[in-house]
Amino acid sequence: MKRTVNAWARIDKVTVFLFLVMIVLGWLNIYAAVYNEEHKAILDLSQRYGKQFIWVVAAIVLAVFVVIIDNRFYFFFGYFIYGGAILLLMLVLVLGKEINGAKSWFEFGPVSFQPSEFAKAGTALALARYLNPRGQELTKLKILLPACVIILLPALLTALQPDMGSVVIYFSFFIVMFREGLSPYIFISGLLMVLLFFITLLFNNTYVTLVLIAVAFMLTWFATRKWKVCFAGLAILVFITCSLYLLDHYLFKKLGEEIVIMAGVILSGILYAWYIYRQKSVPVLVIYLFLVGSILFVNSVDYTFNNILKPHHKERISILLGLKSDPHGTGYNVNQSIISIGSGGLTGKGYLQGTQTKFKFVPKQSSDFIFCTVGEEWGFLGSAVVVGLYVVLLLRLVFLAERQRSSFSRVYGYGVVSVILMHFFINIGMSLGLLPVIGIPLPFFSYGGSSLWGFTILLFIFLRLDASRTEYLV
Repeated sequence: MKRTVNAWARIDKVTVFLFLVMIVLGWLNIYAAVYNEEHKAILDLSQRYGKQFIWVVAAIVLAVFVVIIDNRFYFFFGYFIYGGAILLLMLVLVLGKEINGAKSWFEFGPVSFQPSEFAKAGTALALARYLNPRGQELTKLKILLPACVIILLPALLTALQPDMGSVVIYFSFFIVMFREGLSPYIFISGLLMVLLFFITLLFNNTYVTLVLIAVAFMLTWFATRKWKVCFAGLAILVFITCSLYLLDHYLFKKLGEEIVIMAGVILSGILYAWYIYRQKSVPVLVIYLFLVGSILFVNSVDYTFNNILKPHHKERISILLGLKSDPHGTGYNVNQSIISIGSGGLTGKGYLQGTQTKFKFVPKQSSDFIFCTVGEEWGFLGSAVVVGLYVVLLLRLVFLAERQRSSFSRVYGYGVVSVILMHFFINIGMSLGLLPVIGIPLPFFSYGGSSLWGFTILLFIFLRLDASRTEYLV
């Protein structure tokens, strides 16, 4: 009993308050999103807001239950919880119900739940358990690879459903690894891959490759401060590339500009290796490897986009980048979302007064596009308040994570921060037309029991660990 009383006494009241405010505001906005004159009762269980009310109450009960459990349970059974989540992700592929083309749900009569929402907490626990005794050793490959497997295994199983939106969320755990000592080169490489993917879709591969080569030579100059080194490398590259181009133009006639440039870069690097070896210039080697990897990635984007992505994913990305216009088809949701948010002006139309909302112009306006209701009825000021709540929550969680005495609690805390941050960033970006629509709910706001309970479990496990931060887990 003493441990339970202490946990309640020391639980972070600020975070609990923010949680309660957000789930209440979320419920009120769900009511506004599906409101009609025939169903005025706010507790009408035949409507989404009535069901959400039950899930909100259940989430509060669930939060209490999570806090009551001994904090050492989450440490010692972290791998078992993760294993259970993996098992559910495997079973849903066989026994799950297909909804909107994805086999992501278990259905038991009137109740459905999505295991991928709960697997995020399991993944955070397993990653924290694995990294707990290893400190900053993520620079070692033998430590890094198992950590990547912990993250990518549930991502792969989720991709098979397929639920690509949830897959993206699992990659947020690499933020945690960066905090725990992951090489910045690896982290930056991941960000550059995302950026290069969209840039390559917008521009010709050859132009992108030439820009990458120019950037590589600039970085080489910053690393060496020797113009002769840069000009010598450029001369070698130009000579080899031009020679290959002439051979292809007059002899092979089938390589193409992209392969010629890529081959020129690789062959130039082989000839330039003497300088790297003699000068022991690790920065130049890293820059060269980045260049080769980037060029290979750029030349794989078209194949990935055309042969791996689903048709609706390609449509959404093309519309986002302005490569295609389909305001009455795939782009309808985003167009209506932007109109809805923009129509709210500074102060909004007033609660339950949103015309875009009332006449159901925005599909999924109580789930994926719940922010449209906020923007239309509460306006810019109300939207700023909601965004501010998330910023305060995330900053508070970072503060709590940094004050942990055990690396297990700190790593898990950053896992919570990363997941909520990614959901918040992508959902708002979708609603504003800044990111592709990939079906990501807004934490604590969007309609859905699985989403709400998943975030509640994720958050309150950390609050339980924080409440006992002065105790040793082992």
